[in-house]
Order: sequence, then structure tokens, then C-alpha cells
Amino acid sequence: MDFLWIAGGRKLSGNVRISGSKNASLPLLGATLLAKNRVQLTNLPNVVDIVTFLSLLSRLGAETTMQNGEAFVETLGVRETKAVYDIVRKMRASILVLGPLLARFGHCEVSLPGGCAIGARPVDLHLRAFEKMGAEIRIQSGYINAKAPKGLKGAVIDFDKITVTGTENVVMAAALAKGTTTIQNAACEPEVVQLCEVLHNCGVGICGIGTNELTIEGSGGELLNLAPISVISDRIEAGTYLCAGAITNSDITLSHVCVKHLYTILDLLRTIGFGIETGDDFVRILPCNKIASFELHTAEYPGFPTDLQAQFMALATQAEGETLIEERLFENRFMHAVELQRMGAKIELEGNKARIFGRQTLFGADVMATDLRASSALVLAALIAEGESRIHRIYHLDRGYERIEEKLSALGAMVKRSKE
Repeated sequence: MDFLWIAGGRKLSGNVRISGSKNASLPLLGATLLAKNRVQLTNLPNVVDIVTFLSLLSRLGAETTMQNGEAFVETLGVRETKAVYDIVRKMRASILVLGPLLARFGHCEVSLPGGCAIGARPVDLHLRAFEKMGAEIRIQSGYINAKAPKGLKGAVIDFDKITVTGTENVVMAAALAKGTTTIQNAACEPEVVQLCEVLHNCGVGICGIGTNELTIEGSGGELLNLAPISVISDRIEAGTYLCAGAITNSDITLSHVCVKHLYTILDLLRTIGFGIETGDDFVRILPCNKIASFELHTAEYPGFPTDLQAQFMALATQAEGETLIEERLFENRFMHAVELQRMGAKIELEGNKARIFGRQTLFGADVMATDLRASSALVLAALIAEGESRIHRIYHLDRGYERIEEKLSALGAMVKRSKE
């Protein structure tokens, strides 16, 4: 098992290229199940979650290849409709094959998903939506058994709470359904927007893209001809490297970014005191005289992303005064706080709120990653800690960050990957 060794206390400088979005890539790979052609995807990040999803598609019978961020997926020969536990347990996003398989074949079995243990992310919202579209759903032996022998039909889906994967699953299913589907209280994250735009560009009628209400005109079962897809840049990776620049109070530039996806993050960094320069596809963060404390409340897009809460908690350890962070989306997403405390952070937890006392000297330590984003927070803390740190269980980190040790080393950090 790999771990990261980091020697703290070094300033960063230079340019880092941001990879394609993992969270956009996964539903786009799921959408290849709706296609009658060989689909080309570029700017895919080479991370474990992408490899896992491609493996899942291969197990279903798809022909897949990936090299240098480019993948080709041919699903016309897919005949298997069972997504087995051995694959699905590794990644919750595997649930994104449920909608496409059900819409295309009228039946499927998908194992209940696994993934990061950051709180309840139930699939019941997905299942109730498919039942409204005419599916029969049974949970049996750890599998979702879904049948729609007469095909899915359009319906009005009003989500009780905003769900990104639920929205994506229903959008893909609705693209092949009969009639019109309306999704109310839909997620409007950039990753959802790109999925909708890709389907719209190949002839699926979709209105309301980028809003909380989507209307989809289904093809009645006719498979789609998907044009080549270039995956959008990863706003969460971008936010993580901005935090790396901020916590080390360094001057670094991020290239290949979509600036409009980062407005909430950039506004907070400006409030904290950092200089920010932006261009068509770059962001530069400049050092500040004093890191100010702040308040942060996670929310659905365009609010502050929960996937950056842990990284900003690490940054808060270096701020003047007390910072308050409120996690409103997941009830178990402060597991990184204990590991930060092992490094010297002073953090008080009360329910879904964390109070971080700033200007703390952090010390190198052996710490353990508990989920994908928590692991990146520990990396950030290690960059400024006195001495050496070893971050264990970084298989979490590898699920969503491409070549992180190489990118940080290129910026001047002392980071090495080693074996336990």
C-alpha cells in the first residue's frame, strides 16, 4: 500500500495544469450506454475512479480503451445488464449505470453502491424517480433489481432534496424514455450541465440547462449518436491547488481552468486576503500580508462545494482568529479534523459545525486518510508542518487526484510516494 512522504516548510511557485473533472467524466462515461456509435472522450483524468468505471463498462460488454487522457468506448455490443458488487462496491458513482441500462434494456441489476464513508447518500431518490417513470424496483440480496418491460415513460420528478447523481441518472434515463420528463429541484452543478449539453447536442431536447428545472424529450428508445466529448476541467482539483498556494502563502498559477466555475471559491479567497488574477483559462493566487479568519457554509452549486470544505479547514489553521465551518450536506464529513488535530490543529466540533482556532503551528506526523477530500486536506497541512509527515491510505487520494505528488513537486514541494 502506498503512502505520501512530505517535508513541510517550503514555498511553492510556478504553474500547475488542472486535469479534467472526475465528477463530470463519470456520468459522461455512463452516457456512452445510450450511444449507438463509438464515443471519443478527451481530457479524462487518469485516476482510479475513471479506471474503475471503464472496468465496469467492460464487464457489461463494452469495448474500452484509454491512453493519455483519451478514451474510446463502444457499447453497441453490451448484452450484460448486471453491475456486480465486486466493481460497484469500490465507487458510489457506479450507480450511474442504473438509469442508462434500465432505459436501454428495460431491466437491470445494480449492486447497492460503496465508496467514501462520509455519511448517508441514499439511492432512494433515484429509485422513486424511476418508479414514477414506470419501473418496478426490488431490493434483493444487496442488488437493485429494476424492470420496465414496456419501457420507461416521461414523468414529473420532484426531488425532495437536490441530488447530483440522482439528477444525472434521471436525465440519462429520460433521454431514451417515451415522452417528456420534467425534473424539479434538479442539481445545476457544472458536471450536470455538461452532461445535459452533450445529450442536447446529439439531438435530445433538453430545456432549462443550468437551472433547477429540466425538461427532457425522450427518444422513445432510439439510441443516440454522441459527438466527441472534451471533459470540463476539475473545479475541485483547482480549488485544492488554490488552497495549496494559500496555505503556503505562495504565488502559483493554475492553467486549463474554467474560471466561471470557481467564482464562489475565488470570492472567499479574496475575502481571506489573497490577491487573485484571472484570464480566459488561468487563475493566479498571490500571497497576502495576513490570512483572515472566515465563515464557510457548504451548499449545492453555486454555493460553496462540500468537496472543498476539508481543504479550507486546513487553511483555517493558519488564519488570524477563529474560523467557523458549517457542513450542511453530509453529516459525517469532519473525519479529517481528528487527523489535523494529530498535527497540532486546534479544532472544536459540535454537530455539523467546526470551530478552528488559527495561527497554529502544525507538526509533521503519521496521519491516515479517511476519504478522498480529507486526504487532500492532510496533504495541505503537511506542506506547512514542521518536520516530516506520512499520509497513509492514499488510495482515497488516488481516486480523484491525478499525479498529485508530481504536480506538487513541480511547484517546489518535497513530496515522495513510497510503499508501506
